[in-house]
Amino acid sequence: MPSAAFSPECRFLTKRPNKTPGISRRSLLGAGAAAVTSAAAGAAALPASSIGGWDLTTDVLVAGSGAAGMCAALEAAAAGSRVMVIESLGQAGGSSAMSGGVIYAGGGTALQKSHKIEDSVVEMYRFLKDVSGAGVSLPKVQLYCEESVAHFDWLLQQGVPYGGGFTAAKGLPEGEESLYYSGTELAWPARDLARPAPRGHVPGVRGMNGGRKLMEALFARGEAAGIRVRTRTSGQHLVTESDGRVVGMLVEDGAGRRQRIRAQRGVVLACGGFIHNREMLELYAPELAAASVPWGNAGDQGQGINMGISAGAAALRMHEGFAIAPIYPPEHTLAGLVINQVGQRFVAEDAYHGVLGHHIAYHQSGKAWLITDQFSTFGYKQDNFPMVAQANSVGDLADQLRLPRGSLQNTVAYFNRFAARGEDPLFRKSNAFLRPLQAPPFQAWDLSVDKAFFPVHTFGGLHTSVDGEVISSFGEPIPGLYAAGRNTAGLPTAPYIASGLSLGDATFFGRRAGRAAAGVST
Repeated sequence: MPSAAFSPECRFLTKRPNKTPGISRRSLLGAGAAAVTSAAAGAAALPASSIGGWDLTTDVLVAGSGAAGMCAALEAAAAGSRVMVIESLGQAGGSSAMSGGVIYAGGGTALQKSHKIEDSVVEMYRFLKDVSGAGVSLPKVQLYCEESVAHFDWLLQQGVPYGGGFTAAKGLPEGEESLYYSGTELAWPARDLARPAPRGHVPGVRGMNGGRKLMEALFARGEAAGIRVRTRTSGQHLVTESDGRVVGMLVEDGAGRRQRIRAQRGVVLACGGFIHNREMLELYAPELAAASVPWGNAGDQGQGINMGISAGAAALRMHEGFAIAPIYPPEHTLAGLVINQVGQRFVAEDAYHGVLGHHIAYHQSGKAWLITDQFSTFGYKQDNFPMVAQANSVGDLADQLRLPRGSLQNTVAYFNRFAARGEDPLFRKSNAFLRPLQAPPFQAWDLSVDKAFFPVHTFGGLHTSVDGEVISSFGEPIPGLYAAGRNTAGLPTAPYIASGLSLGDATFFGRRAGRAAAGVST
């Protein structure tokens, strides 16, 4: 198949194309039954002796053309390797091109310093360590924080445009601002655990086009480096030698033709998560399967994860993902109260919407409501959250929602008593959004995962070292196999505490995986 190396065929994904089939359970089990088990890999993949030779040869093969894959490819090429990138869809860029393009960076980046923002590696580390969910890799967190300034400088060198200003507004900037508080830094308890600082770095372009700009810059660098990209080519099986080393991949193009690609130095899996593989989602992450908006590129079928597992890789935190309940903007809605099925608050309303969404999806059976009065209502027509009740008294509103008798009235009365004093003993909501809820009409907006606009994406994936080496179920690196991005269980955990952690993880550890695959010691 001829290369599509940065031809017009390699378009960026601007709308969701038709879903492409992933690896079926039957094909995986069939491959496993036919292969020779390797003690080093811990599980079977296709043995090189069974495939009858190679059709193509490269030094480093990268599966996936999103931020993780392209950063891996750029660093491998910079190390002197021949690099080939394959992409299952006809448009390159992956979920990264669809995203807001936010990179979580801190410790005193050039952009922070230009706006006289004080930040340190220590405070960034404290935030990520103490606020992230259980299971986050502290060695990865530490390395990411220590090298965050240098990584941001590298992104600037690739031509990513970060020339915009700073905004204190909550939510992804839609103007030309490049720096903002992208997470839950200012909400309790995060603000008491680490000194807040704006660390969301986004390309300064109008609209939600930061991801497109990020990928345009990375692809331009790739073109200059002569990196070969083959679209409509999906990985099917890894190929291993008798000692367990991964030496290539069996791939398939859009016409069903198969080719055997040899990777003389290493294979990097950067195929994204599995949000569009319904079977995997229901098996591993049923809380996410219930949500209304599976958010991500149509190629997020879990292929890279399944290929890694079939070669003996361990998978971590497969139940985790981000769950987003974007009740802001507008910010004045945060003066409302978020309640559960028994009429009680369970989280600070001004928390990052990934924290709010996590609590709803994972801890409240997927059901919640936002209660507003005339001053905290949306104030304009919106369809993200349907209004399901309206009344001139809190009691009548509770009756319409069929809440336990007196529960909502008690919740509102307790909140109002302390809010009038500028206090929120339960969740310490910021004073900017703290005031009694007492001006009718009162309204209830459905925040339930299956009724509201509720985007979700997966965070579970392969276990990797700080250098992107894929770790087997026996705790040993699988020779020749590397992974990055949402193909791995990286920095982002549930709850998702800040926009930019996923792309930051993908770009930073994608670079390290590319260098390691090329044989460069990191």
